Amino acid sequence: MDIKKVGKINNSKKVIDIGDNIKIGGDNFVIIAGPCAVENEEQVNKTAEYLNKLGVKILRGGAFKPRTSPYSFQGLGFKGLKLLKNAAKSYNMKVISEIMDPRDIENAYEYVDIFQIGSRNMQNFSLLKEIGKVDKPVLLKRGMAATVEEWLMAAEYIALEGNENIILCERGIRTFENYTRNTLDLTAVPIIKDLSCLPIIVDPSHGTGRRNLVIPMSRAAVAVGADGLIIEVHPNPSEALSDGEQSLDFVEIKKLIHEINSIKTCINKFE
Repeated sequence: MDIKKVGKINNSKKVIDIGDNIKIGGDNFVIIAGPCAVENEEQVNKTAEYLNKLGVKILRGGAFKPRTSPYSFQGLGFKGLKLLKNAAKSYNMKVISEIMDPRDIENAYEYVDIFQIGSRNMQNFSLLKEIGKVDKPVLLKRGMAATVEEWLMAAEYIALEGNENIILCERGIRTFENYTRNTLDLTAVPIIKDLSCLPIIVDPSHGTGRRNLVIPMSRAAVAVGADGLIIEVHPNPSEALSDGEQSLDFVEIKKLIHEINSIKTCINKFE
C-alpha cells in the first residue's frame, strides 16, 4: 500500500484544529450532530440550540443531498447552508456539510468549517483534487463498497494537493446483509490507526440505518478507539424529510452523550 502523505509519520498522530479550541484526534473525542438535511430555519435552530446545551460544538446538516432516487428530497442548496451557518453562529458552533460539485467549493467556503466528502463521492477524483486546494479540514467518508486501501488512496488525492487536514469517517459498507442499511465495519478503526496518522470518526446513523442500533454501535465505536462520532439528530424524526428512521430525537441524543462520557471514563482508567 503506497501511503506517503497520510501514513504514519514517526508514529505520530495528526490532530485536526477546527478553531475555537475544537480539535479532532489525539486525546480528543468529538461529537458531531445535527439533522440529515436542513429543512427549514425552525428545525435547524431548534436542533442547534439543544445540541449546544449538551456541549456539542460541531453542527452537521445536509444542504446538498445525494439521494438514490431523483424524486427524493435533494436539499435546499445554498439556502440550506446559510440557515445552517446562521444557526451555528447563534450558538458558537462549527459547521460541517457535504459538497458534491467542485464548482460549489468557492461559494460554500464562507459557510462551511469542515467540508464533507460523502460516500458516493469518495472516488470523485476531480472533487478530491479541488478540495485538496482548500485550507479547511475535510471529512472523507468511506465509500459504500470501498476497501481500506481505496479509502486511504482517496485521502492521498486530497493530501497531494496540499491539504493534509483530513478526518476519515467509517460509515458502513455494503454487504449481503439487508436487515441494516449497511454493515458498520468497526474493525476499520484500529486498522486505520495502525496504517495512518489521520483521525477516524464513526457514523452509526448511516452505518446501521436503524435508530435503535445507533446508541449501541456508538458505544462500541468509543470502546474500539474512534476519535469521535457523527450522529443524525432531528426534533421529530418521524416527520424528517430525509433519513428519519436513523435519526435520534433529543431525548436519545442526551442519553447517548451521557453513556459515551461514562464509557470514556472507564477506558481512561485502563490507559
